[in-house]
Amino acid sequence: MKLLKRYTIIGILFVAAAGSLSHFLYDWSGQNPVVGLFAPVNESVWEHMKLLFFPMLLYSAIMILKCRRQYPHIASALFFGIIIGAILIPVFYYAYTSILGTNYLVLDIGIFILSIVISFWLACKLTLAHKLESHTLILGLLVCVFLLCFLWFSYHAPDTVIFRDPTKDSNKINQLPLSPVQTIF
Repeated sequence: MKLLKRYTIIGILFVAAAGSLSHFLYDWSGQNPVVGLFAPVNESVWEHMKLLFFPMLLYSAIMILKCRRQYPHIASALFFGIIIGAILIPVFYYAYTSILGTNYLVLDIGIFILSIVISFWLACKLTLAHKLESHTLILGLLVCVFLLCFLWFSYHAPDTVIFRDPTKDSNKINQLPLSPVQTIF
């Protein structure tokens, strides 16, 4: 239990730090297209999901290697955490901006941190509960689908709200869609 808690706390700190740094990595690299596959290429909500996804995916690989003997079903729990964390970012963002009518940087950062904490907390709880042990393959495949979507949509994003860069969109956040379905599509 101590091993899992220690790696979970380190994971939260690692993903928060690595995700925060990766926010600037694309510009720091001179807008290198390879870097843009893994770091946000613009300020869209979709690209900000990368801030959690890629650092947590990297850390999860390390955590699985270090903890798999003591916790043989940790992979499924971490895969679930990665998926939930990535999904929570747009859910929380669109929920609060729908209520307030605008976005605030401090709340955006809070969403990022909260999503990380929830992701690792769920992964820890599910590892100990052995609830997802029979779903490792499907969860791993879902992580792969997310990975492929992030890679493809970095440079081939559809023209929908979640992919739009609000710093370049004249409508900005004040023109939010009326329903969650319109938000995504």
